[in-house]
Amino acid sequence: MDNKQEQHILLWKSFKSGDWEAYTSLYHAYYRSLNNYGHKFTKDLNLIEDAIHDLFVSLWTNRDNLGNPISVKNYLYKSFRNTLFRKIKAESRFFDLQDDNSIPFEISYDQQLVLDEDENRLQQTIKDVLYKLPARQQEIIYLRFYDGLSYEEIAEVMCIHVSSTYKLLYKALENLQQSLTIVSIGIVDVLVKILNGRTDLATPSASNVYPPDFY
Repeated sequence: MDNKQEQHILLWKSFKSGDWEAYTSLYHAYYRSLNNYGHKFTKDLNLIEDAIHDLFVSLWTNRDNLGNPISVKNYLYKSFRNTLFRKIKAESRFFDLQDDNSIPFEISYDQQLVLDEDENRLQQTIKDVLYKLPARQQEIIYLRFYDGLSYEEIAEVMCIHVSSTYKLLYKALENLQQSLTIVSIGIVDVLVKILNGRTDLATPSASNVYPPDFY
């Protein structure tokens, strides 16, 4: 467990005890990453904001009944995903969204990386292929290579078995490799650069937003 995880666990415990500053610290620590994650499911910024708002309202009002998760990040991602999915389904009047697998996911890129000529060509090719992957395959690539979640954490967030995360990621990378006809290590190397070298311009800074105010 790294220092950031330990710090967030301490904030979580303080927040559960009614510490408002700890609560706002958690909000600011995760607002941007949750907003980024939500933006991959829907471009409706108001819906994303509402989901984050509802999540943190629920956390505060139910803090006495909350447990102590091993990973605060994982708990918030899973809770936010569930909240957002409910809202997306409720808002989808013209689409038949029977289950979570029917909800889209799209990895987006808002920043061009400084790469050499070969990597630039590979970058564009990977982007084109990624857009064609099924939603859940794009999601697991995002969670694994951008957010750095473990297979166990991904399984909890996506509500699937751990063994299924291995299979899903393998299938996603296999699809990339087959489409690109290059070795998988080259794919992963450039994929990590793409995911970690971009910023989401549609996502506001956490310093410009505030947690739900109960006072």
